[in-house]
Amino acid sequence: MADGGKVVYYAAPRPAASWPHQVGVLPREADHFQDRAVVQQLEQAMAQGSTVVLCQVLAGMGGVGKTQLAAHRARQAWAGGGVDLLVWVNASTRAAVVSAYAQAAGDILGADPKDSEHAARAFLAWLEPKRSEPRCRWMVVLDDVAAPADLRELWPPASRQGRTLITTRCRDAALIGSGRSLVPVGLFTPDEATTYLNTALAAHGRLDTPTELAALADDLGHLPLALSQAAAYVIDADLDCATYRALLSDRAQTLAELLPDADGLPDDQPVTVAAAWALSMDRADRLAPVGLARPMLELTAALDANGIPASVLVSPPALAYLTEHSGCGAARDGVYSITPQDALRILRVLHRLSLIDHNPRSLDRAVRVHQLIQRVTREALTSQQHDRLARAAADAVTSAWPDMEGDAVFAQVLRANAEALTAHAEDALYQADGVHDVLFHAGRSLGQAGQVQAAIDHFQHLASTAHGRLGPDHPDTLNARHNVAWGRGVAGYSAAAVAAFSELRADVERMRGPDHPDALCARYDLAHWQGTAGDTEGALAAFVRLLADRKRVLGPDHPDTLHTRCAVARWRGEAGDAAAAVADFARLLTDMERVLGPDHHSTLAIRHNVGSWTGRAGDPAGAATALAQTAALRERVLGADHPSSLFTRHCCAHWRAVAGDTDAAAAAFTQLLASQEGALGPDHPHTLVTRLDLAACRGVAGDVSGAVTAFAHLLAHQERVLGRDHAHTLYTHHCLAHWSGVAGDPAAAVAAFARLLADRERVLGPDHPDTVYTRECHAQWHGVVGDTAAAAELVQTLVDGETALGPHRHRIRNTPYDFYTWGATWPFHRPEQVRPPTDATSEPGRRKPS
Repeated sequence: MADGGKVVYYAAPRPAASWPHQVGVLPREADHFQDRAVVQQLEQAMAQGSTVVLCQVLAGMGGVGKTQLAAHRARQAWAGGGVDLLVWVNASTRAAVVSAYAQAAGDILGADPKDSEHAARAFLAWLEPKRSEPRCRWMVVLDDVAAPADLRELWPPASRQGRTLITTRCRDAALIGSGRSLVPVGLFTPDEATTYLNTALAAHGRLDTPTELAALADDLGHLPLALSQAAAYVIDADLDCATYRALLSDRAQTLAELLPDADGLPDDQPVTVAAAWALSMDRADRLAPVGLARPMLELTAALDANGIPASVLVSPPALAYLTEHSGCGAARDGVYSITPQDALRILRVLHRLSLIDHNPRSLDRAVRVHQLIQRVTREALTSQQHDRLARAAADAVTSAWPDMEGDAVFAQVLRANAEALTAHAEDALYQADGVHDVLFHAGRSLGQAGQVQAAIDHFQHLASTAHGRLGPDHPDTLNARHNVAWGRGVAGYSAAAVAAFSELRADVERMRGPDHPDALCARYDLAHWQGTAGDTEGALAAFVRLLADRKRVLGPDHPDTLHTRCAVARWRGEAGDAAAAVADFARLLTDMERVLGPDHHSTLAIRHNVGSWTGRAGDPAGAATALAQTAALRERVLGADHPSSLFTRHCCAHWRAVAGDTDAAAAAFTQLLASQEGALGPDHPHTLVTRLDLAACRGVAGDVSGAVTAFAHLLAHQERVLGRDHAHTLYTHHCLAHWSGVAGDPAAAVAAFARLLADRERVLGPDHPDTVYTRECHAQWHGVVGDTAAAAELVQTLVDGETALGPHRHRIRNTPYDFYTWGATWPFHRPEQVRPPTDATSEPGRRKPS
């Protein structure tokens, strides 16, 4: 038809669609579709008449099965006659949404699909509820919406006649509004993942044990897409799960090499696992702050998938890495063009696009990321880039690590991040200039947490590796050996610590000379463990000689010199002159206040020692008063939950008990236990020692059977956490044996002391004072049960041992015990190894193993 010289073409009228009618093609249902809890949640939400946005709650990335869940729900509604019109839209772009709406308008309204914008608006208008027209039940599924902006003015209307279902990787607030509810879609549960693998493999005659299936599911992070593609690979390659898992753990092979290529994907899947997040990553890099998404994701890929502290990712080393890899140039004068605020903004971008999970309210585990996203991200780097990333991540963790760990949870999270980093990039942490500090931090943290054997194992591995890569005389090799020796002593193997430090001292003096600070430090530790092993006079003499050398080399006010004075005072008291120890500590306190100030942590530790040795000098009430004052000072300076503050409270309660006020002591121990469990955790050695003292208070107060039960539970806990041979474990065994006899079962006491004596002879040696003490108790309980022959034999052993003990024979008691009287006070006077140390960690100012 002509119009003003123009020819206008009109589309021929199209017949109205008959009902029911479908627009678009649903993805075929996956083989072995896994029913899961979110299916029921989705059905409930749909039944409420609201628009539903399918999104992810934890890992938040492609591959969790959002499309399959939407297709399953749509297929159910269609097959069950629940809808008259079903529209499936591949909604990855705005243009695709408009095109699909236009097609629906053409089918239903006869609209011209060439004018897609007009047709799309006509379709949305038709979906609006109308009173005058017959009811048409409809469902619109918008699959894989890339950005909320793509749906601007294209949202299907809220209608009781219709349902809208959306899948997306975004978590923007714009997706949630009036009439819309969020249905999070996460990973398979462990049971769902194992069931899926079992079903998929069994369909091809492949049978694996439930244990191997569960392990493979864990290796793949319970990600549905990865599980389906891994099952296809295993079937095609004719592998069993154990063999496939071994291939997965081999870092020489990439994930892409261990999953089907694009031609072999199951269930008509459009992308491989490795490519599943590429579009999200590209979009994230285009969002402000531009260019930071990829390097930030790389940093998270180098660390612990289960939780990365925010302080690590906004630390100066992290900002330096972001600056270097974002094209913003290098830092100038320590100032980075990327700020902490920029780092936090890009974390939110990655969260919005479901590449990470960012919880800004969590300081310890602010960022979580799926392990396969981590692996794909790392495997995209060259070897040189990977090593640079590993060292930058290690620098970031080290920067966030506090010198004194007051938060047990935060320390555990940092250790987990160091462990994850080591697992996939250990080689990068050993360079020609030495071992990265993060490995030493991780080992020391294990020791501070009371995981002594784990710390020993960690440093033993570090020492062996450093020996092989850096040589036996490298400072870091010697440093690691130092930590191994110290850990052996802490674990109760004092003689082994003495032997190890003797060898270390000789090596350090050979390489650096006798006056080098490291040589003096080795002498310090050798003397310390010499005294701990029982030779108190020998330790005192060694410290007196060391003090003279440190004054000569370092000067009288050097921290190491002051620290050595602390050791001299302590071991003078241990050798039997507690009054002299109090006087020495008092003079040292005056000098510490002058040199370091009254609030310095080392000064406060000396103040603590003055109080503790006041008690050991015979004034427990005065000790309790002095320690209460020190506890208040430490809480003001360090905080109430700091380990040193908690330790001073412990010692204050201890001396209250010794002074006879067991009710006040029990109340103080109860309050302290709650604080320690919250701040340090239930497995920390200080927490366990408080449980021991609380059990002793119970026995002293008359609840003897309750004390026995408490000691038995504590012993089982310590054997699990600390090990059977730890000094604290052995002491609890001693307490349990004693209180079992006090409770009226002397035969049980005899049997328990026999087992303990064998353990102490094996661990400490037959002549150690604590071994002798146990032998004495064993003899006396033999006497209580009437076995005088056995008691006499043990007593003769004690008499013969006086010569072997030499200067320590004063530890032997030569008179019979009144167990029921003496037992009321002795649990508060412990053998030296488990008496509360002179400070919460060690004497202040001593050069700690590093």
